[in-house]
Parts: sequence; C-alpha cells; structure tokens
Amino acid sequence: MTTSGNQPDKQPTGGGLKAIQYVMSVARTVGARNLAAAVQSKNTCKACAFGTGGQRGGLHNEHNPGVEICNKNIQAQLSDIRAGIPAGIFTDNTIAELQLLTGKQLEDLGRLQHPLFKGPDDSHYQIISYRDALLKISEKLRQTQPERSFFYSSGRSSNEAAFILQLFARVFGSNHVNNCSYYCHQASGVGLQETIGTGTATIQYKDLHQADLIFVFGANPASNHPRFVKTLIECRKRGGKVVVVNPAREAGLVRFASPSNFRSMILGGVEIASHYVQPHIGGDLALMQGIVKSLLENQGEDKNFITNYCNGFADFRASIEALSWQDLCEQSGVGKEEILEIAAVYQAANTAVFAWGMGLTHHQNGVDNVESISNLALLRGMIGGPGKGLLPLRGHSNVQGVGSMGVTPALKKQVFDSLEREFNISLPTHKGMDTLACMQAAAAGDIDFAFLLGGNLYAANPDSRFASQALDNISFKVMVSSTLNLGHVHGTGGTTLILPIRVRDEETQATTQESMFNFVRLSDGGFERVAGLLSEVEIISSLAAEVIDRQTLDFSHFNQHNNIRQAIARIIPGFAAIQEIDSSKQEFHIDGRTLSTPRFSTADGKASFKSHRSNREVQSQAFTLTTVRSEGQFNTIIYTNNDVYRGQTERHVVMMNPQDMAQKGLQPDDLVDLYNDTGVMSKLKVKSFPIRAGNLMTYFPEANILVPQLADPRSHTPAFKSVSVFMRTGNDITPF
Repeated sequence: MTTSGNQPDKQPTGGGLKAIQYVMSVARTVGARNLAAAVQSKNTCKACAFGTGGQRGGLHNEHNPGVEICNKNIQAQLSDIRAGIPAGIFTDNTIAELQLLTGKQLEDLGRLQHPLFKGPDDSHYQIISYRDALLKISEKLRQTQPERSFFYSSGRSSNEAAFILQLFARVFGSNHVNNCSYYCHQASGVGLQETIGTGTATIQYKDLHQADLIFVFGANPASNHPRFVKTLIECRKRGGKVVVVNPAREAGLVRFASPSNFRSMILGGVEIASHYVQPHIGGDLALMQGIVKSLLENQGEDKNFITNYCNGFADFRASIEALSWQDLCEQSGVGKEEILEIAAVYQAANTAVFAWGMGLTHHQNGVDNVESISNLALLRGMIGGPGKGLLPLRGHSNVQGVGSMGVTPALKKQVFDSLEREFNISLPTHKGMDTLACMQAAAAGDIDFAFLLGGNLYAANPDSRFASQALDNISFKVMVSSTLNLGHVHGTGGTTLILPIRVRDEETQATTQESMFNFVRLSDGGFERVAGLLSEVEIISSLAAEVIDRQTLDFSHFNQHNNIRQAIARIIPGFAAIQEIDSSKQEFHIDGRTLSTPRFSTADGKASFKSHRSNREVQSQAFTLTTVRSEGQFNTIIYTNNDVYRGQTERHVVMMNPQDMAQKGLQPDDLVDLYNDTGVMSKLKVKSFPIRAGNLMTYFPEANILVPQLADPRSHTPAFKSVSVFMRTGNDITPF
C-alpha cells in the first residue's frame, strides 16, 4: 500500500471485535430483546444516509440480499430505548446547574417525556401540557412579523414533517427556512449543480459494486459510514483499487474487519486503502489539480466524452497548464512522484466512483473542492454509466430528503409554482436566509421567533460564544427533540419551549426517508416506548392549524400522513411513486436523479469544467486545525468518550504529528492551549497521531470555540475543518 506523510505503517485495525463488543455493551444497556426488535424492524436506520431499513427490514439495504450490521445503527438506538427523564431533574436543578453537564451527560439522562417551558425570568424548566405549549407558541406567532422568524430542520425528520414545516413557514410568511445541510453538504449541492446540473449523487448503490476504483476524499467512513467500508472491502476483493485522501491516517481506512464480511473477520481485518494520500488540511484542491495536470501531460483525458458531453474544457486545460508543479506540491503537501502515481492509477481504471465527506465541504473553498471532484470525473468520462459517478457521503439519515421537500431558503421554481397552484395560495418572494445568516441576524437582535425541528444549533454552530449570544437574543424559541442536548441549556435567554416527540420507529403512521442514493424508504413505526408523546407531524400540523386561517389552508388535513404524501407526489419532482407507497409498499429511486447516461440536467444537456485558484494560506508559526467526529458520536451527540479506532479514551485532546511534538519539546499527555482571534481551548492533552506535519486534529463540537464565522461565499458553509490556530506550551498555558 502506498502511503504519504512519513507516518508509521503499524496501526490498529478498525471494526472487528471492537465493533461486536460495542454492540454487546449497547444490548446490555437497553436490553438485548429491545435492541434486536428495533434494528430488525421495518424502519429506516436513524443514523447516516448510506441507508438500511425500510420494507426489506432494518438489517438490509436496497441492493444487497445480505445482512448489514452497523455500529452507527446500534448507536442511534441507544438514545431512544431509554427510560424517561424523572421530573425531579427539572424541579431540583436550575438551568445554570444543567449547563455544568456535558452533552453526553445530558443525553444520558434519558428520554424527554413532557413539554418543558422556561419564561424570560425563570431559572428552571417547568413541565406543561402539549396544549398549553401549543397555545403559547401560536399566540407568539400571531404577534411576530414573519420576516423576524426562522424555521430549521435537522436531517433526522421525516419527509412528511419536513414538507409541512416548510409549507407552514411560507404560508405564515417566512422564507427563512433552512436545514442542517448548510453545515455539512451544501457545498456539494452547489458545486454539483454548477457542473452537472444536479445536487445529489449520480449513482445508485449497485454502482459501487461495479467500480474498479473508488476514491474517498475527506471522510472517515470506518467511523461515520461503516457500511461503506464493506463495499470498499468488496472492491479490493475483486481486484479493484481504493484511494483514500485524508490528512490523517485513520486506522479503519488502513485495515478493517467488517462484522458483515465474514472473511475480513476471520483474517483479523483486511486492507482497505491500496493508496493512502495525506495532503495538508486544505490541500485537496491543489492535489486534484496535480492529478489533472498529470493526466493531461500523459493524454489521459477522454477526448470523445469531453467533446460530446462537456463545456469549458479549453479554458480549464489552460488554467491547469498554467500551474507549476512546485506550487501544486507545496500547496497540497504531496510530492510530485506520489501525485503522478495516483494519476496513473486513475488513468488505468475502467470505472471509478468519487466519494467525499465534510473534509472537502467544511472549507472556505468547499464549492471549489466539489467542482474539482467533478472535473476529475468528467476528464475521463466517469459520470453517466455503470460503476461511474459521484457520491457525496451524507450524514443524517434524511438530510437529503429534507432538502428535497423544500426546507431551503429558496424553492425551485417548479416547486414554488406547484405549491401556489395546488393550494391556491400566494407564497412570499423575499430572499430567505441560510442557517448562519439566521444566527447572525439573531445575534444582531433581528429575530424574535425560531422553530427548531431537531438538531442542536448551539453545538452545531461555529464560534460557541457567538452561538450562545445569538440564541440568547431570540425572545421565543421552540425546540422539538427526543432527548436533552447542549442547545437546551445554553443560549436560553427569553422564552424557551422544548417539545418531546415520538422518534421514527415509534410513529403511529408510516413515514418516508431518502438515502444518499436518492432511494426513498417507507418506515412503519410501531413501537410505544414513552406514553403520550406527539409526532413531529402532529405538532407542526396542530400549530399551523392554530395560526393559519382555515380558509387560507386547512392544515388539519395533514394530520394524516397519506394526505401529505399525496401532495408530495403532485408537487415534488421525481416523487410520483410516493402516491401509492402506502398500498404498494414499493420503495423507489427518485426519477431523474441517477445518471445512467452522460445526459446532464443543464440547459444544453452538457456538463461544465470549472477553473479555480488554490488559495491555501497559513499564518507563520500557526497550525491548521481540523475538527472531527469520534467513533463514539453521531453529529453533535456523544454516545461514549472512547474513540476506539484512534486509540483515544477522552475528548479534551489534540492529536499531533510526532515530528511537530518533538519540535515543540512535547511528550504525550503534556498540556497545551490552542488559541486564535475567536477563542481559546485550554489545557488540551497532546496525543501523538499520524497526521501530516503542520496540522492538528481535535473533536467537534468542543472545538467550536476556536472556529470563526468564516464561510464559503457560495454555499455559506462554515470552515469547520480548516482553522488557523496557535499553540501555547509549558509555563505559557492558561493557569488554573
């Protein structure tokens, strides 16, 4: 296996017995019978959008007949199969006292059982009824100017809840409607729309099994999308190549033992990456430009494909030829010989899939990074055929579906027109704000009301002090959630209401979700774990019925999920099949998304090459910090402090190249401060880790205190994974 970064080759193996032991520990916590019933039920997995579940059963995906076992699926059950939080937690503890708990400790308290209310001058949450909560919210909305409100959804909501949330917000008069993709893959959507005319994956699941080369850029699927690692194992088994591009050498991408792959378990793990490239943080664009430069110098482009299906190649070629190898190597941190080797591997491939995560999107040039991935694929005609295409590795299980349903500041014209025609209404036309813009407006005192369907906006935002201030400044907040999180105890100025819900597999009516492969699943619901809870749809439709005049639009009609699906079928492009899903039980790929031929959804049917300047700049004496999730967490939820594949047992650490440690005179577990103009992260334990020299790694969301509000100008995604920081050591660290 080719490696870069002068890192030791011996590392732990991902998966294997560790994964099995984790499953057993969860089973002991929630009960083996409860866990087995949950993961086998006909409900979509509540973790990542790689997707299992639905009508084939919880342990199956839409393509393979075999069983799929995944730690993230198991983790997601850990939150939901718990007892309710005792009322005494809220009567006996002030909000200030609850602030002393970590996110994990709040999560471990259990399930929310009752709506909670906190007035502007209250020190405690008090338990109230759903009816009283909805009356308080509707009264506030009737007093609120629509342009001073915003509505937000996480990607764990259903398509049905997302559809009526955005419809309610717009009928109310607000286009400040957004979702968590602005803090993850919005750059992918923007970049792909610009180059190929679609914002989602161009492949289906089956294409991964037809590719003889898979690139994995800026992602750690061993921890975040374990089922994807199984497909990488299978690619290697059939003689294919896997090129991993990541500044850090992640154990689970070197060797992995998948519980769903018997051979890998027997062997104690199998090799994942055939080539492992470690660029600088933020060096991906220059690396991709170097691969293109090598291909062009070796006539590796597909001239027929480019001529017949692409625009802008001449200008793109000129921009690449103008780049010097010295600059590309310095910017990327990767030597020319290694870049040439990766280019040769790509040139020899017959079919290739490009997959990427937030290691590419969480930068100020995130859209440029995604457009560069598209350039690479177009150069050799690797879009529009079996085993060829682009795959954004999306996190939340239904984040893509939430976007499809219109939980975005601007609706596509076809959807806008269809909504007005279908319901005989006039929708607002003012420009809606993205998530960060809504938070900044709140910090400026320009937001009076926020409705947050899931998520944790305190912990998900950059600049923790700013996030707390912004939420404090919103005079009335509604948070819909199944468990407590940091956003419920920080930034609670004004009035705050927390509404508990039935989670996906507890719904009394079926719901649908969309995977990253544009595949729509049907979840049956059916469990009853906490008595008396309402669903997301019941909360939104009941609230909307209180606020919106019935003559304008009767939202009580949407208490029935099938009525929502009938509307979706008529309004959302590609979703016609959802109209019959209740009776047919037939899950489906969304029409018009997958590119089986190189015919693109652009004005002339052609894709476009895009030219970019690499702008990686690092201050003298500074490190570049990336924030990462651990194996023991999902997004902002911390299930365990252990990060087993990285060998970490606590989270208040900074992972550092051994050469940098030696240069700074540091030993493992020495304490350091990281600081910049945004904040200070004090007394972090230093841990030796195989990351490229000059770069650091620590955990999200704790590191948000260092992340500035700098964002990609086109996608408005904050640069969580490219933060310039300085280090204090020895006597200079923050005193106790």
